[in-house]
Amino acid sequence: MTDTTSMETAVRAAEAVEPHILCVDLVRIFTAQGVEVQALQGLNLRVDEGEMVALVGASGSGKSTLMTILSGLDTPTAGVARVAGHDLLSMKRAERVAYQRRSVGFVWQQTSRNLLPYYTAAENIAMAMVVGRSVPAAKRQAKTIELLDLLEVGDCRDRRPGEMSGGQQQRVAIAVAIANSPAVLLADEPTGELDEATSVEVLAAMEAVNRERGVTILIVTHDPAVSGQVRRTVQIRDGRTSTEVLRRSHVDEDGLEHHIAEEFAVLDRAGRMQLPAEFTNRLNLRDRVRLALEPDHVGVWPGQREREAERMAEQDADARAAQRHGRHSGAPQAAPAGTTEHSGNTEHSGNTEHSGNTEDSHSTEETP
Repeated sequence: MTDTTSMETAVRAAEAVEPHILCVDLVRIFTAQGVEVQALQGLNLRVDEGEMVALVGASGSGKSTLMTILSGLDTPTAGVARVAGHDLLSMKRAERVAYQRRSVGFVWQQTSRNLLPYYTAAENIAMAMVVGRSVPAAKRQAKTIELLDLLEVGDCRDRRPGEMSGGQQQRVAIAVAIANSPAVLLADEPTGELDEATSVEVLAAMEAVNRERGVTILIVTHDPAVSGQVRRTVQIRDGRTSTEVLRRSHVDEDGLEHHIAEEFAVLDRAGRMQLPAEFTNRLNLRDRVRLALEPDHVGVWPGQREREAERMAEQDADARAAQRHGRHSGAPQAAPAGTTEHSGNTEHSGNTEHSGNTEDSHSTEETP
């Protein structure tokens, strides 16, 4: 079996397993005062079990709308949205409550939204277990200590949120979010209110949860330090996934480790994709483009510029053809309107002209 065949077999096997997050042609339309706004316009996203993925995009691109749908706080207008085996479009209220308690965890950007201010760190975690009804009472204390140690905030066990730093609050919030062992953890700008050093600590804590617990993690972020540390970054533009950056490490023959990042355009089921803005701006791609199928790639060229060049070439060809026709037929070429041509010497062949100096060849000329 060749390497190519093995790879194709592995890809088909991976696609046959249902991912932890699957969005297909996802649409969300909001209506306000009779005006419809499409926040999501056929978005496609796949996050497999155990992945840690960053989601990036400009303000208004649809990131927050997607996160509220995946968390069960909103329902899409159309399309497919499945998380941890739950169909988010069709599930009823009872299933939605169970989904939010035990299948998915959530960490907000604002630290105050993640923790109850009058409970200690340990009490916040225990309360999540009580609400989720997933951990027997006799095991709650041991699991609470285990989670605090995993997130390296064991010293905050008896502290209230107001007695912790911002980074400590977010790490305790992660412990609360995974208290009921969810399959998926969603984090909306978890480092948005933190300094760079603290952001690194929080990201390291999430990596530990992903590595030690196998939790699938999707992070919405504007922080390059966060998106640059995960293996896969998905960009949303105009309500659709537009590009993905995949990162990997490579050790050369000298034992030196190299980090490689490759950017890919996302191709949806209808064959549509979004070209990066820097490409379209640099080549002035707009309206229509020309495509060419090559043996191993597809070429894209500016359509408008090419058409203009063809039009000018056709005009030149027509002008040259007209000149050749005029010479062969012997017909005089008319001068442009409003101009007069004068020649000191005129050569006559089969015609009669008047000039100051004239050479006659098979012609007759009368001089006044």
